[in-house]
Amino acid sequence: MDHLVLTVIAPDKAGQVERIAQCIADHNGNWLESRMSRMAGQFAGILRVAVPAENYAELVESLQKLGDHGIRVLIAESGIEPSCTWKPIAMELVGNDRPGIVRDITRLLAELGVNVERLSTEVRPAPMSSEPLFQADALLALPLTLSLDDLQARLESLADDLMVELKLRSED
Repeated sequence: MDHLVLTVIAPDKAGQVERIAQCIADHNGNWLESRMSRMAGQFAGILRVAVPAENYAELVESLQKLGDHGIRVLIAESGIEPSCTWKPIAMELVGNDRPGIVRDITRLLAELGVNVERLSTEVRPAPMSSEPLFQADALLALPLTLSLDDLQARLESLADDLMVELKLRSED
């Protein structure tokens, strides 16, 4: 079996996921995992697919033809996961919103050798003041040499109002 990682984006409407799933099934592919979401009228996702080697080329061609239906597909071969030299950490972060906050957070994480495995962000009005409040939930892969206390202190040093909660997650 060959493995592919697909990134898809399309106008949000009923049947888009089914059309992608049917294309994969038509070529004896197996939908292994995915993360998908709707935002601002668009549907986007990333998924991992296994396909028999003899069907690989035909599947790639069919996926590209989904463009006729407004579904754009970017295809990459799946790489080998690195050995476990990191620890999974759940991060919840809340602070006043400001331009560049995501850049500042991700820059600091990169400087510390932290990999962002999953990131979800939003800006909402604060409960009492209605000021814009930035919230982020992430799954991070920390180098074994980096302590949670050091990471939290460095993140909180970005702004006085930034509250960071870090939790060690068990591997699923």
